[in-house]
Amino acid sequence: MDIQKTIGLIAPPPTPMREDGSLNLEMVEPLAAHLHSQGLVGAFIAGTTGESMSLTVEERLALAQRWVQAVPEGLRIIVHVGHTCLEDACRIAAHAQSIGAEAIAAMPPGFFKPRDIPSLVASCARIAAAAPKLPFYYYHIPSMTGVYLPMAEFLTAAKEQIPNLAGMKFTYSDLPDFRACLDVENGRFDLLFGKDEMLLGALATGAQGAVGTTYNFLAPLYRSMMDAFARNDLNTAQQLQSKAILFLKTLIDGSNDFLSSVKAVMKMLGLDCGQPRLPLPSIPPGQYQTLQKRLNALGFFDFARL
Repeated sequence: MDIQKTIGLIAPPPTPMREDGSLNLEMVEPLAAHLHSQGLVGAFIAGTTGESMSLTVEERLALAQRWVQAVPEGLRIIVHVGHTCLEDACRIAAHAQSIGAEAIAAMPPGFFKPRDIPSLVASCARIAAAAPKLPFYYYHIPSMTGVYLPMAEFLTAAKEQIPNLAGMKFTYSDLPDFRACLDVENGRFDLLFGKDEMLLGALATGAQGAVGTTYNFLAPLYRSMMDAFARNDLNTAQQLQSKAILFLKTLIDGSNDFLSSVKAVMKMLGLDCGQPRLPLPSIPPGQYQTLQKRLNALGFFDFARL
């Protein structure tokens, strides 16, 4: 399989929900148009930001289908299919292929975990085989899954057993392992870096593509940072990364859950995705207003609406 290298930013959109907690699929089209307008190159559907593990399988199928139907030309759709149950993951993967998604990705099961490279490769091979025509990306996010294994070793072991292995979404701070992944097979794989607050460091390490939650609303800032890095204007790139970190800390600081803050920001931008599902907390009206004031004082919306 020819591997398409990603150059640019991919956002994992929040899953839109109504007040009663049901899916609000009518919001998918406005979300897709928004991501496209921000200069993003793709959407990563039903990942961590999309609350995949709080959705039923049927909801994930419906969500993926709506995104594929709504996608503007030029926006690549990667469907996250990972599940604690491999049979369900295979079902979601096969469905993604049947509806015309461009790629799939899967985090490993996070309850009964793969404990070594062979078991991780075997688990991924089973999922990838359910959608053999689609590029498969392993989703490395050990902070959520608890699977802390060396990813360069995974790629080396998996390349012969997973014919459609395209690369990895690398959401971890281990830049030496990320660099080692880039070196596997002389740079064969598509490595998508997933830590927004470390993007500049990842660019210096060799990243060309990235997936990040804050790209949903700060893509212009990160694209400017990438442009500055490309023209060797390191001072500007550093200043923009510092600004991004400040915005990210503002979303995390206080009593609000990060995904609650993310959905609040989308609402501030006119894209009401509702509240996250339990066990994640909703953001109270007073805290919503406080967050909005803090972001406004920092000039957040000047960047978010470029």
